Amino acid sequence: MSGYVTSKKMIVLALLGGAILSAPAMARPDYAESVKADYDKSLASLWDHFHRNPELSFREYKTAARMAQELRAIPGMVVTEKVGQTGVVGMLKNGDGPVVLVRADMDGLPVQERSGLANASTVKQVGVDGLEMPVMHACGHDVHITSLVGTARQLARMKDRWKGTVLFIVQPAEERVGGADAMVKDGLYTRFPKPKYALAFHVAAELETGKISASEGIQYSSADSVDIRVPGIATHGASPHLGKDPVYIASQIVVGLQSIISREKGPLDAGVITVGAFHAGTKHNIISEYADLQVTVRSNDKAVRDRLIASIERVAKGIGAANGLPDDKLPIVKVTESTPVTVNDGALARRLNTAIGNALGQDVVIPFKQTGMGAEDFAFFIDPSFGIAGYYFAVGGTNPEWKQAAQNGGPAVAGHHSPLFKIDPEPSVRLGVEAMTAAVLDLLKT
Repeated sequence: MSGYVTSKKMIVLALLGGAILSAPAMARPDYAESVKADYDKSLASLWDHFHRNPELSFREYKTAARMAQELRAIPGMVVTEKVGQTGVVGMLKNGDGPVVLVRADMDGLPVQERSGLANASTVKQVGVDGLEMPVMHACGHDVHITSLVGTARQLARMKDRWKGTVLFIVQPAEERVGGADAMVKDGLYTRFPKPKYALAFHVAAELETGKISASEGIQYSSADSVDIRVPGIATHGASPHLGKDPVYIASQIVVGLQSIISREKGPLDAGVITVGAFHAGTKHNIISEYADLQVTVRSNDKAVRDRLIASIERVAKGIGAANGLPDDKLPIVKVTESTPVTVNDGALARRLNTAIGNALGQDVVIPFKQTGMGAEDFAFFIDPSFGIAGYYFAVGGTNPEWKQAAQNGGPAVAGHHSPLFKIDPEPSVRLGVEAMTAAVLDLLKT
């Protein structure tokens, strides 16, 4: 496939009874060349712009404005800005038919980029927490929004093939698992036509370019951000017996939390507790007044999720009490961000996996395997109470040559949220456009 493998074509020549036979060409949609032309003319530079200029959650002002500009340039597109703070909704109507929601998230992460790319971000920004941080598209959202523009352009060009309405959702704050919920609460399903189907994709570092994978059930885990404040009694570091050391107590909590995973959660139940941040103190010789832990909790089942969170509070308070903290100074545990499990509608997943395979080639769609406990707030768009069927798929983002080099002792392929994270943009963006276009055309076919 042009642009997806090292050689543009693979032709097998064989002599059989004096005839020269060619291997059958891999299936390609008839709009593939249009997608390629759009990438060369516009989408490549658009991705480059977004990669160089990431913005933090709910601070995506310039990104949202550029996305609104790109969508407004498409004939027939009606664009609404500031939905759920910085979200953008583009609506493309084409007669009577179902409504399909196509979503892309647009926020970056507070990470200093060290990818080595020529267009690596050097941006710094003040986030909603008031802290100035370096910003990087360390999760590939620049691929998502670039592909959304490409998909919208293709569907606008092919209105003779479909009937209905497509909502193009440019969502803020996925990394804080708050943007989807904010857009819904801001009237996404009352101010705009309510969709029958909701679609999205995520570029995946663990998946090779040219491949797509979607589950017929759980696609992503739930996620909860838990903040733990551990009080102490400040004193001189040379006289620890005169105070209560929150760093020492919090360190025990960090270790103790893993006993929940190893000794309380069922061994066959998926669950992760990770302490991602530990902040305390101002000086070498001062025992501080408090320590703060930031914890992420993942699961695939609500009962497991509830048990993990309840156990975190019990362990934190119990360790505080065991270290002599008084009842009014025990650790404080708060859940600050949450998103439920993202579950694909089984019938819809089977239908669209087949449709994408028919359009792009059956070897493009590979079986889904959950390799980690990544989470997604796309789940808020497909809450069971809405009666909307959801389909979320992964698009390969890592060049096979990078994987081969890593296997041969070269640099490892960096995962999401790493400062070394990088995606091969052309095959990722183009495949995202082709697959999403195929899915929408199947759902809205005339």
